[in-house]
Amino acid sequence: MDLKPLSGLKRGVSGVIRELKSGELSLKLMEMGCLPGERVKVEKIAPLGDPISIRVSGYLLSLRKDEAEVILVEIEEAL
Repeated sequence: MDLKPLSGLKRGVSGVIRELKSGELSLKLMEMGCLPGERVKVEKIAPLGDPISIRVSGYLLSLRKDEAEVILVEIEEAL
């Protein structure tokens, strides 16, 4: 299983959250719906790469790049 940080994904890419790196941000992100097993899709990326808008748990969430770095995602393969 190849995990990538959410901050490194391009617009339109989907995946499944597999883990959160340890740190104080993990609890905050989990409270916002970024839980292991949740499907996530990168919807928009600001011109300078920060913030990133993602769809998770049925809503859009904007994250700073350092917050998205904590979320490790398994990318879904296109069929």
